[in-house]
Amino acid sequence: MEAQKGKWETIYIQHFREEARPLKYYLDQMEGYQALKKCLTMTPDDIINEVKKSNLRGRGGAGFPTGTKWGFIPKQSAKPKYVVCNADESEPGTFKDRDLMRYTPHLLIEGMVIAGHAIGANVGYIYIRGEYTREAKLLDEAINEAYAKGYLGNDVLGTGFKFDLTVHRGAGAYICGEETGLLNSLEGKRGEPRVKPPFPAQAGAFGGPTIVNNVETLCAVPFIMRRGGEWFAKFGKFEKSGGTRLFCVSGHVKKPGLYELPAGAVTIRELIYDYCGGILDDKPLKAVIPGGSSAPVLTASEIDVALDIEPMMKAKTMLGSAGIMVVAEGFDVVKLIRRITKFYAHESCGQCTPCREGCRWMEEILGRIMDGKGKRQDTEMLLSIADNINGKTLCALGDAAAGPVISFVTKFKPDFEAKMPGGTHA
Repeated sequence: MEAQKGKWETIYIQHFREEARPLKYYLDQMEGYQALKKCLTMTPDDIINEVKKSNLRGRGGAGFPTGTKWGFIPKQSAKPKYVVCNADESEPGTFKDRDLMRYTPHLLIEGMVIAGHAIGANVGYIYIRGEYTREAKLLDEAINEAYAKGYLGNDVLGTGFKFDLTVHRGAGAYICGEETGLLNSLEGKRGEPRVKPPFPAQAGAFGGPTIVNNVETLCAVPFIMRRGGEWFAKFGKFEKSGGTRLFCVSGHVKKPGLYELPAGAVTIRELIYDYCGGILDDKPLKAVIPGGSSAPVLTASEIDVALDIEPMMKAKTMLGSAGIMVVAEGFDVVKLIRRITKFYAHESCGQCTPCREGCRWMEEILGRIMDGKGKRQDTEMLLSIADNINGKTLCALGDAAAGPVISFVTKFKPDFEAKMPGGTHA
């Protein structure tokens, strides 16, 4: 894990160490639960407005403004309201939430209690990836500490506000990272995305109004409420995005790891060469997947783009969950996209025909190309199938499978053709 390079204040990484931090550290070194004390004296509208001022955007992939999302929750509801943390973190290339839960579990708990007060919810769930057994255990221990100290329970800090929190472990399904698939799984149903509308803000967990936020998003809330939305907003280089972001860098770099940087402050090139030490073995760069495996790939000539949501969109890719995978020259990109496509074919819930059938077909065609049995029309076939998936499914998994295939085939077509009969095999 790497801290910042330059003169600005870290929010998260300065607190990441070799062992998980207990409650005493959180109280003594991180001003723990001071934001909650402050928020319990504020009105829900004032809390939501402060989060809006911060320009905090969802850190799970969609990048939707958090304060606006909270504002969608109806003030009056006949059914209970819920705060749900999406800690599934199944996107390949992403590992930031794991460290937040491991090193600062109380930060997440405090953020969830504040969110509960802001929307009028008395119950919260942390839906955690099933493989994160250590983090689930640490969260359970931290929740028990919070109950013992009055930060959770029937009378939070003696104010009469009630908030209960439970860790719910998933069972290893990527589709449950999609918020409505997650809610179905939380309710004990098959993990399949729901038809929307209604959206979770109107009918979410158990039919009640629900906000679903990423771990990193909720972990930002205590800092925002303690120091102010404007303070947080000033970290961002661009007007719409505030705060710092955690970037997960993996692949062929000399210093892979977790990097914290102000939103939009550096380009992909600067992150790779100024912070990560450059490409492993000093090889030329071939490609970068900038937002987890579902993000369209960028070539080496396309990496002078700021690490923020809108600049990435202009580059026809996405920042997503900020899982940045670096690929050096000499690595087989056809093998890489086949592996990515195989993952999505396996993880498709099967509910939507274009995704269920299309992902399998793309996997088969890519396998044929890899085996040296490809046909010259296969690249066009891949593009056609991907186009028939894109935007035609209930959730974004179809797009997550189609986008990378389109970008790899379009930008690295010679690599595919080299594996065809008669081509120069790599």
